[in-house]
Amino acid sequence: MRTRRKSVGGVIYHVMNRANGKLSIFKKRGDFEAFEKVLGEALERWPCKLLAYCIMRNHWHLLLRPREDGALSELMRWLTVTHVRRWHTSHGTVGIGHVYQGRFKSFPVASDAYYLTVVRYIESNPLRAGFVERSQEWEWSSLSLRDAADKDGLRLAAGPVELPRNWGRLVNVLPGETDLAGLRNAMQRGCPFGPEDWVRKTAGRLGLEGTLRPRGRPKGSTKEGSVVRGAGGKARNKGGRPKTSINKRTRSL
Repeated sequence: MRTRRKSVGGVIYHVMNRANGKLSIFKKRGDFEAFEKVLGEALERWPCKLLAYCIMRNHWHLLLRPREDGALSELMRWLTVTHVRRWHTSHGTVGIGHVYQGRFKSFPVASDAYYLTVVRYIESNPLRAGFVERSQEWEWSSLSLRDAADKDGLRLAAGPVELPRNWGRLVNVLPGETDLAGLRNAMQRGCPFGPEDWVRKTAGRLGLEGTLRPRGRPKGSTKEGSVVRGAGGKARNKGGRPKTSINKRTRSL
């Protein structure tokens, strides 16, 4: 069952989506520019602040802070639908297949050092992918705007934490495995990313408690009719009777 989304104003969200079947939907310069244009238009329509972004060849990352409840979902719906329609028109594929693999994924981000970790993760994405030797060489990210690139209609808002003065060096140092593991878990499960107490409180506030629960069947639980182990490891049916050995010949009768 999908976790119900509750986008709340004032909360920072990392948002991403991937192309269907790992298709490279951003190949030429015009593809990247077209998405940036749609993103700029979406930010004008809906009350959300853009804190960071990066467009890769088959996916993208956004860091957004909606100013009103529900604004994030509305912006993402308009952004995705509009981009898909324009992409199909531009590539002559109207009515043929899906552009994205599904709905966007998102998770809340704490407004402290964890925020800086996410921004660094987003802006160093091309470096980790091996597309460039320095993150600054990738034109299609918020890092280019920080370096005074002029992109009509696309502006970055100030974040809750000021970037360190050595940010240009930090985005060229790959994040450690601990940070990456935490981020990947948040992206896969949609759980809040931040300090433990904040994560628990935010999950409760936004109805995301299910994203914190361990996956799989609770320890010690069994399905009806399943085999459990009795004392000494002897196999028994759920009712407590010893399991009867059935050979292949008997099973085929």
